[in-house]
Amino acid sequence: MKLIGSYQINLEKQKVWEALNDPDILKKTIPGCQEFKKNSETEFTATATNKIGPFNASFTGDIELTDLDPPNSYKIIGSGNSLVGFATGEASVKLEDSNEGTKLTYVVEAKVGGKIAQVGSRLIDMTAKKMADIFFKKFSELISKKPDIEKTEKVLDDKIQHKKKLNKIFIFSSVIIIVAIIIYSLI
Repeated sequence: MKLIGSYQINLEKQKVWEALNDPDILKKTIPGCQEFKKNSETEFTATATNKIGPFNASFTGDIELTDLDPPNSYKIIGSGNSLVGFATGEASVKLEDSNEGTKLTYVVEAKVGGKIAQVGSRLIDMTAKKMADIFFKKFSELISKKPDIEKTEKVLDDKIQHKKKLNKIFIFSSVIIIVAIIIYSLI
């Protein structure tokens, strides 16, 4: 099976590269990912569960990054096993500057075996393409919105600080009014 695709990401190339190497972001964007652990700078372990044809397969696999050319490209080599079969593959990922941010291009070659291979290559190809689309859509949305989230958090923090200042002023004013009433009543 071979998949080729590209995605436009509205973020500078260096930021996209960093996100592609961030285990927390990858865990959130890989379909069905339950665990994504960084073992070294270039090696990861992942567990994901996905429905492929009639099978609900939970794969545990190892991922290695090779041919690193930061922030331009790398190759991902992976293999995973499940009770219903196995999968192995390689993906070449390339990042290029574009007017709108970064163009991410990938070429994936994968092999599956075991019971899962019995569902037919057409169904497996469709599932793999769908999973790639889900991954890159989530990935693009997550990293493109990150600055907006940080901006929103800053606005909320500013509002909280402003509210705290107003509360202090209110308490201080209330104390002054109470003291003034006491003094006035004593006179």
